[in-house]
Amino acid sequence: MRVIWNYEAAPAFGRTLDALSGQGLSVAVCPEADDARLHELIRDADVLWHCLRPVDAALLARAPRLRLVQKIGVGVNTIDLETAQRRGIAVCNMPGTNSRAVAEHTLGLMLAVLRQVARFDADTRTGSGWAWDPTRQDTLGEIAGRTVGLVGYGGIPGLLTPILAAMGARVLYTARSERPGVAAGFRSLDALLAESDIVSLHVPLTDTTTRLMDANRFALMKPGAILINTARGGLVDEPALLSALERGPLAGAGLDVFGAEPLPAAHPLMTLPNVVLTPHTAWLTRETLDRSLAVAVENCRRLTTGEPLVHRVV
Repeated sequence: MRVIWNYEAAPAFGRTLDALSGQGLSVAVCPEADDARLHELIRDADVLWHCLRPVDAALLARAPRLRLVQKIGVGVNTIDLETAQRRGIAVCNMPGTNSRAVAEHTLGLMLAVLRQVARFDADTRTGSGWAWDPTRQDTLGEIAGRTVGLVGYGGIPGLLTPILAAMGARVLYTARSERPGVAAGFRSLDALLAESDIVSLHVPLTDTTTRLMDANRFALMKPGAILINTARGGLVDEPALLSALERGPLAGAGLDVFGAEPLPAAHPLMTLPNVVLTPHTAWLTRETLDRSLAVAVENCRRLTTGEPLVHRVV
């Protein structure tokens, strides 16, 4: 079975992919930016292991043998599901495989913004780490004593809630309905925004959640609040976010996802010192890759035997 790993592969992980030949899988590595190689490989591919590069109708049209698009992660908004379904190409995802990594990265962004890690790192590297503006003292803070609002309540918020509580935070959450047994306070979205010192987004990108955080929602937030987004860039109206960061009420943001990826070098977010940016890598740990690979390989086996696929979306 011919498989494309449509992402980079470090040396050790590359050897892991090569070893799958013993299970009947010939895995070709194709970095996301190399469309020429992808277009060549996709002509004979049976399975596409997809990370972030969009799988649109144009790409699927180049794939006459393709039987499965396996999302390495959860969100399938980057896949043309309608075209895949019409073509009889199965689409699967793998909920839970990256939850631990994203939860830890989310916590890391909260701490990085509160403690201005990136700014102090840059100061220290340029020799001014002991000569920074003392007015920044007033903007440094801790998670303890703050209210953290989690927008959505799936696997990632479920991991974060006890950690944040153990650190001394008060945790709130919002979801389509209240969840029994959750050790956090349930609020409507607007009420959560008004009460929270840190707001972290954990919902999928859909028609109803696109630009969920717009100018009206930012206006509800507390002065000095922080926004964290490790979900999808389209959840946030970026011009409204920029305004909230420059004029208030936001004191800072930690962002792993953006409306356009890669984030353009001239994007205004790049110039703001109160923003910590990472390049959509919250999910990316070797442990996540190992868990994901186990699901992806199992679905290839099932595709061969005709068994029902795991976590099939269409």
